[in-house]
Amino acid sequence: MQIAANVLVALVALIHVYILVLEMFLWDTPRGHKAFDLTPQFAKESKALAANQGLYNGFLAAGLVYGLVRDDTPATILFLVFVIVAGIYGALTASRKILFVQVLPGAAALLLVLLAS
Repeated sequence: MQIAANVLVALVALIHVYILVLEMFLWDTPRGHKAFDLTPQFAKESKALAANQGLYNGFLAAGLVYGLVRDDTPATILFLVFVIVAGIYGALTASRKILFVQVLPGAAALLLVLLAS
């Protein structure tokens, strides 16, 4: 059970690294436009805000990696809760797609971590 939990936590961390890359480096590119359904004009105008948002996703990934590397279950749980809360807020305010991309994997990882501890 612990291995499955660790794999899922690592997957959630990788998702957030990918989101970081999209928001910080690819926001104003065709890939970023497609991923976030952006017009080129809006992407250009909001590039700095997106980079800041990407940085926060990087912090979520870093916290999850820290929890895995240090075998720190409370830290892992804390950062998974952060992922879920941020995802719920994003789903309510930005896109329902976030429920499937962020909340569902985070909740599944949290459930496995709790069951394994």
